[in-house]
Amino acid sequence: MAYDVEKPDEQWRAELTPAEYAVLRQAGTEPAFVGEYTDTTTRGVYSCRACGAELFTSETKFASHCGWPSFFDPKDSEAVEVLEDRSHGMVRTEVRCARCGSHLGHVFEGEGYPTPTDQRYCINSISLRLEPAEG
Repeated sequence: MAYDVEKPDEQWRAELTPAEYAVLRQAGTEPAFVGEYTDTTTRGVYSCRACGAELFTSETKFASHCGWPSFFDPKDSEAVEVLEDRSHGMVRTEVRCARCGSHLGHVFEGEGYPTPTDQRYCINSISLRLEPAEG
């Protein structure tokens, strides 16, 4: 798929830390319960750490206690793309930034969370950057 933001691998490596690159560009996962935004309740907008696209808002963030920041809906339906992920011997739904194709995490449905969408976007903190709301 062609993305609005496309860069050679060498440029991604130069712009991202090794840990950011491992998650965003190689579909890695940060360890549970260590991410910067796991328990954050600050109001604001969460953007893609690789390209700056606005992905999620604090209004859709909820405490799922799964070890990663969880959201029940993206900021805009076109902000993220979802793909089938058959890695690690299981079938999951991968979530990527629709602007640059960076790996963000996975989305799960029907887990009984009390959310309006019955979805949990389980996103790596290292894939995000929070812009706090003013005031």
